[in-house]
Amino acid sequence: MLRIASKHLCKGYSRVPLLSKRKTLKQLHCHQFQTGVPSVTSLATAISTKNKELREDSLVRQDVEDVYEGIREALTDTQPLLVPVAQYYFGGDGKAIRPVITLCWAKAVNYQLGKQTYRRLIQDQKRVCQVLEMIHAAGLYHDDVIDNAESRRSRPSINNVWGIKKSILAGDFVLGRSMRIIAEINNEDVSILLNTMIDHIVIGEIMQLSAGATEEERFAHYVDKTFKKTASLLAHSCQAVSVLSGADSDVQAMGFTLGRQLGMAFQLVDDILDFSATSAQLGKAAAVDLTQGLANAPVLFAAQQFPELNPMIARRFKEPGDVETAFQLILQSDGMNKTKELATEYCDDAVKQIAQLSSSPYQQFLFTITHKLLNRIK
Repeated sequence: MLRIASKHLCKGYSRVPLLSKRKTLKQLHCHQFQTGVPSVTSLATAISTKNKELREDSLVRQDVEDVYEGIREALTDTQPLLVPVAQYYFGGDGKAIRPVITLCWAKAVNYQLGKQTYRRLIQDQKRVCQVLEMIHAAGLYHDDVIDNAESRRSRPSINNVWGIKKSILAGDFVLGRSMRIIAEINNEDVSILLNTMIDHIVIGEIMQLSAGATEEERFAHYVDKTFKKTASLLAHSCQAVSVLSGADSDVQAMGFTLGRQLGMAFQLVDDILDFSATSAQLGKAAAVDLTQGLANAPVLFAAQQFPELNPMIARRFKEPGDVETAFQLILQSDGMNKTKELATEYCDDAVKQIAQLSSSPYQQFLFTITHKLLNRIK
């Protein structure tokens, strides 16, 4: 099944317009990496020994704070009643994993090109992170309404606090302000990349409404949906900051691949935690995907072992007892182990991208982030 899953990683993506070599996303996903590069597993001991003193605080903490402060400022100049709604998910109290990874990649590339002190460059790269987080949050505002969510990040969801109408309008407003920031960056290639993220989030959300036409297509459907709804944000952001730095097409492709692999791995780990974590660990109710009729990676792997899951997936677990039966079958299967193996493959690919950069504190911290991402699974 892992071989089948890996095959689907390289299917059906559009062309990246700005790469001078005109590489397609398919080629980027299937990028051939260096040999002899360590895996994320083999890096674990080295990371814990060498990088004990390596902290986000000294590398990108201030930059991340600047990103959120810039977002809040961008959302202030409007109707007073709209401000607290629009700013609701921008308190800076989340994991901030996307801006941390994007900023570390940006600074690692800047270091490699000798541009680590270029103030305008760094400011524009922070703007990319602002857009990244704003597009992501706008999607969350709409997601919470669609899913009738009760909580997010261990606090009441925006629709519970402000109601459906204000939540939708706030999401639209945040998205509109993100497009203003894209215009301020004033780079056509970056604009294409960041607007592609908006396109992908909408398509991914539509894809989530369907479980896939056949059993054979379900995993390919899941991978494509997860890329568009989740990993595309990080992939295009890491590529965009590489474009701003003046990096060549190979480094741009490395940034895209790094972001994609870490984005996919993060979602796979979330899929596992959906079954194994408490609501306090995950920041939302556990096993929520099944109750929403969604078949995530552990479910799809489990269906290979227990075919009786397939009709439940097709009817989106709507019949009485479906959720409870599916939950027990998933726990009995090797679905979560296979999902972790696939997440590890993605992280190993990310490590190979990072290893091609010049050695710097930012490169080393990217190794650390990758290891910690996978180590969220207890």
